[in-house]
Amino acid sequence: MSEGQHSNRLIHEKSPYLLQHAHNPVDWFPWGDEAFALAKKSNKPLMVSIGYATCHWCHVMERESFEDGKTAELINRYFIAIKVDREERPDIDSIYMKAVQALGQQGGWPLNVFVTPDGIPFYGGTYFPPVGRHNLPSFSDVLNFLNHTWENEQDKVAKQGKALIEYLKQTTEQDTSSDKGSVETLSFYGENRAAELYEQSYDHLNHGFKFQQQNKFPPSMGLSLLLRHHHRTGNVKLLEMVQKTLCAMKHGGIYDQIGGGLSRYSTDYRWLVPHFEKMLYDNALFVTALTETYQVTRDDQYMDFANDIFKYIDRDMTHPDGGFYSAEDADSEGVEGKFYVWTQEEIESLLSRQVASVAIPFYNVYPTGNWEGNNILHVTRIPEALAQELHLPMETVTTALDEARETLLETRSKRIRPLLDDKILTSWNGLMISAMARAGRVFADEDRIAIAERAMAFITDNLTTRQGRLLRRWREGEGRFSAYLFDYTSLANACCELYEATFNPDYLFKARDLMQIVEEQFASDTGAYFETPADGENLIVRQIAGYDGVEPSGNSNASLVFMKLSAWLLEPEYERKAEKIFLAFYDDVSEYGLNSAFMMQALHLYTSGMKEVAVIGVKGDPLTEEFLKAINQGFFPNTVFAFAYENDARKDEVPLLKDKQAINGKATAYVCHLGACQAPVNSLEEMIQQLNDYRETQGS
Repeated sequence: MSEGQHSNRLIHEKSPYLLQHAHNPVDWFPWGDEAFALAKKSNKPLMVSIGYATCHWCHVMERESFEDGKTAELINRYFIAIKVDREERPDIDSIYMKAVQALGQQGGWPLNVFVTPDGIPFYGGTYFPPVGRHNLPSFSDVLNFLNHTWENEQDKVAKQGKALIEYLKQTTEQDTSSDKGSVETLSFYGENRAAELYEQSYDHLNHGFKFQQQNKFPPSMGLSLLLRHHHRTGNVKLLEMVQKTLCAMKHGGIYDQIGGGLSRYSTDYRWLVPHFEKMLYDNALFVTALTETYQVTRDDQYMDFANDIFKYIDRDMTHPDGGFYSAEDADSEGVEGKFYVWTQEEIESLLSRQVASVAIPFYNVYPTGNWEGNNILHVTRIPEALAQELHLPMETVTTALDEARETLLETRSKRIRPLLDDKILTSWNGLMISAMARAGRVFADEDRIAIAERAMAFITDNLTTRQGRLLRRWREGEGRFSAYLFDYTSLANACCELYEATFNPDYLFKARDLMQIVEEQFASDTGAYFETPADGENLIVRQIAGYDGVEPSGNSNASLVFMKLSAWLLEPEYERKAEKIFLAFYDDVSEYGLNSAFMMQALHLYTSGMKEVAVIGVKGDPLTEEFLKAINQGFFPNTVFAFAYENDARKDEVPLLKDKQAINGKATAYVCHLGACQAPVNSLEEMIQQLNDYRETQGS
């Protein structure tokens, strides 16, 4: 429908997802008091439809149903219709997703939930087809059935709604009991068990892990956990699993071989056919796993992989003022994957014969294609193997592949691009800032650190109120929505990463201030933290969550930040706060570690007997650079580092550095635990020995 024919209330919103529906004939409302007041006045139920801008099936349902005049007429007659961008309002999405799952439905998006004028859900599902098929009723049948139910069985609706609310409240209470153990029970048991489960689920043929679903999601947080387990136990099999899985993803169709960047998930076990949308958080977590694998192995390919993703982020996902965009759609011109796939004929027409003779076998291009008549480019042998296979010099192969990629990228850039979801989310930016800060210090890339700092400045300038409170989303000059727990803790963790990348104490103090707001606005009686602030919108349930799904939970991030701050600021109370989070989710962490991969990284730091290392540098002393290189490039997952030069005016602002001096006029390292330090050392070998000795005596 053209813009001139119809517009609804969504036309005044900033969300790309809501704006996609602003010209539907459905009389959409944004979430807010107006819609609920009208529902109460007219005694109508509400249809709350939740999705996001790059959601493929959301687009399908819009085309089939929300743009259809007859379907829109049914919706407008019987319901008050609300559209919600789940990325702007994850609190609403989480509540109604759990409700739909409690009703026995599979979760997913679009999420269509039918609620009373008080917001209490009584029916829901995901995608409904326009015509009944595959055991799914038609959407019009669902609408008519629910209208009949509402008009004739409101007592039944009220009863079911009440039961659902009780279930949601009980779920939160059960997930966060403060009686599930004591600090003595916090051990490596959950980590060991999770490592066993990952090993049992490992796909030896295609790499990655086979769980219940057909799709393969990037297991980046799990890979980072396995690196920690390998570091502690020396289990070489786990390191091999991590390396092979990272390479399988990077070389598979799930990775954009021409433009860079990881897609949302693979629809097959071979990592070949992706769901083509790209999310900022997936790429941030993937980079982190790559960077840590580089630290463990010192294999340059993982650094190259990470930098390839950064090129994509810099080119396509960065606002001119520094913040990072949210996602790119799977569809272009209404067709999933059209932007990314190629025919052999097209490639041969674009490349010289010699370049094509290298690129076509390297990217596994076939005349008949490998997906719906087209080719999803993927790599099954390294360039060295291809050079040997083609009897060509390695330099010839490398030059040809570089030329092919450049030409194909230039050609592809002229195609109609998928939608860019250009809203900037605080939490997802926190993840990418963390990834860039970590990679910048590990790869000795000052420019990358500067890009991370610029993004942090963007959040400070555009998504922070005068009172120091964070906002969730920025787009086109508008910052909006009170930030959630994950926004605060993700940004606080990014500050911690920036401190270790720059050793600027301002980042420590910013992390401390953010966590003070967390304590004031999000604390609960269980020791865990609510998802929403105390002064936020009063929804039907105030939730607490520790599940690490496609991104870390706010509580997982909080536990990690509290642990780090306790070391830098010499504040044991912060460590007590982390302990309370671990205990609040004790069952999940100890028994279902696959769902708590990020929280267990924080628990690893705790259970290992976290080391605090203060390094005092001396300008002009080569040992200073040796110390810095070692702490930046080495993999020390149970260690927190602080650094300052001996004459730095701000040295004593960081409690861990206060009153520590360079000994014998040379750079000096102090390895400490809970504020008690071993003898200061003036050699890199002695510092590393103290770190490793501490790990062996504390971790088991």
